[in-house]
Amino acid sequence: MTSHYVPLTKIPTLVFPTSTQASRHVALMIESLIRQNNSAGRPTVLGLATGSTPVGLYRELIRLHKETGLDFSRVITFNLDEYYPMAPDDPHSYRRWMQETFFNHVNIPPGNIHIPDGTIPLDQVEEYCAQYEQKIRRVGGIDLQILGIGRTGHIGFNEPGSTRHSVTRLVTLDPITRRDAAGSFFGEENVPHQALTMGVGTILEARKIVIMAFGEHKASIVQRTVEGEITDAIAASFLQQHPDTTFLLDEAAASQLTAIRRPWVVGPVKWTPALIRRAVIWLSLKVGKALLKLSDDDFREHELYELLREHGPAHVLGRRVFDDMMATICTHPAGNEPTTVLVFSPHPDDDVISMGGTLIRLVNQGHRVHVAYMTSGNIAVFDHDAWRYADFVVEFNRLFGIDREQTEQVKERVQEFLRSKKPGQPDSPDLLAIKALIRTTEARAAALACGIPPEQLEFMDLRFYRTGTIAKAPIHPQDIADIVTLLQRLRPSQIYVAGELSDPHGTHRMCAEAIFQAVREVRTRGQDFEVWLYRGAWEEWEPHEIERAVPLSPSDLERKKNAIFRHQSQKDRAMFPGGSDTREFWQRAEDRNRETARLYDALGLPEFYALEGFVQWRGGSG
Repeated sequence: MTSHYVPLTKIPTLVFPTSTQASRHVALMIESLIRQNNSAGRPTVLGLATGSTPVGLYRELIRLHKETGLDFSRVITFNLDEYYPMAPDDPHSYRRWMQETFFNHVNIPPGNIHIPDGTIPLDQVEEYCAQYEQKIRRVGGIDLQILGIGRTGHIGFNEPGSTRHSVTRLVTLDPITRRDAAGSFFGEENVPHQALTMGVGTILEARKIVIMAFGEHKASIVQRTVEGEITDAIAASFLQQHPDTTFLLDEAAASQLTAIRRPWVVGPVKWTPALIRRAVIWLSLKVGKALLKLSDDDFREHELYELLREHGPAHVLGRRVFDDMMATICTHPAGNEPTTVLVFSPHPDDDVISMGGTLIRLVNQGHRVHVAYMTSGNIAVFDHDAWRYADFVVEFNRLFGIDREQTEQVKERVQEFLRSKKPGQPDSPDLLAIKALIRTTEARAAALACGIPPEQLEFMDLRFYRTGTIAKAPIHPQDIADIVTLLQRLRPSQIYVAGELSDPHGTHRMCAEAIFQAVREVRTRGQDFEVWLYRGAWEEWEPHEIERAVPLSPSDLERKKNAIFRHQSQKDRAMFPGGSDTREFWQRAEDRNRETARLYDALGLPEFYALEGFVQWRGGSG
């Protein structure tokens, strides 16, 4: 599938199969602009953004510089924003982030780089911001502005309430924005309350604007921005008034657009089996009727006349989709004969949170279940837990007369580091090792609650995760080689992989890409098996996507929850990204599994207490 423009949007919107392809497209736009201006002896003025969204873009520009000689010596840059107050060498400084992520790898002259200064005295901020605007005007304005979009619809740090004509200024951050940043600051309390940002008016003065959004979590705000009305409640909606703005999305971020979610309202469509299934399920849930109770009038009254005419009548369509959905219900997910199953868990708790009920069923049915924990998950452990465990080990060793002197030394090193640790400071090697051990022992306890013994657990500790910070390194070739070795050693009949694939630099996505590469490699050597994707703590597959639904009894779900309880260090982190939901992991897992069962029931399918959903991966781009 190639990129395509989406109809019925108020901002031109281009959708790509993956975020990598979207980032490459933007990089080629920038390359063309730079080469054209270089040939004419003109500078190229770029407005740049930070965050996870443009990382792929910067990596591609670095590649173009190193491999094709793309010359950045005439490029002038202006960054959108910076936290305030913020020292330039602080680990959370956007200046430092830009240097490490991009500027240190290309030949932009340091004097051509402009990033808001988070150290300006408060009484000089207004004058400094005015000067930032003047610098942009002196170089002739911004040729191409790169943007991301926040969950509140902010561009730069223009939060809800920012006006169309706002300029570079000091702003107070929205609580949602601060909660979204809490992970990288190791706690919301460490996130600054203010930031310096270009204004909406400043951004709109750029000659060309490209705004990128990737992932399911951006789908809702993207839809409101490109299909809704212009409002200062969503700063990005002002881009509808810009003459040359393009939204670039991956398929996940585009999923709630009308033309994607209900393409039949746009015009004639090719009624594939997948689209028929989606439309009929949507109609069933929309009108509140079971699949087998849909009438011809239901189709006519909801813009599905062509589907009715080409593939109807209603009872035929309802029966077709009913039979499809019945076929997804699977009480023996690995078959009737004992076999080996391998579950890949990006973090040490994704297995039980996402598919704990299926794990229990697989074990009960006599299958040998192995779980491969791909990362240590150590950066998700709170400091106070590490302090407590260090203290416990010292007292344990004292109680049994074990190695007291060396244990005391480690405890003192760890606790001394924690006493002097600054907000957001990366952990020491000792602290990271203790936090990894906490996650390891919790994973063993949780797996055992599902009936999986410790000898069937693999702790891979992949290299890309070993940064000690939220930011991850690229996948290492040895990571893929380690997965290949594991697949060849266990020779499973099926594997399970976390299916949140939209965040281009998220741990789940990176783990999945490494697994997919390894699977392709072992398949070339003649080894084959089924690959099933599960969803994580935050959401389930939609009914029309589900290809396998594993029923859970009340006792299955209770055991799953008990397994999740074993991850005690994650109890305080049980919230959606951004803190919009403070329910614990076990509550969300229960709600999600019971909601899937409720939807099946609403479609007129057999009623179950709970269901876990899966989608089969068949070797595509992910």
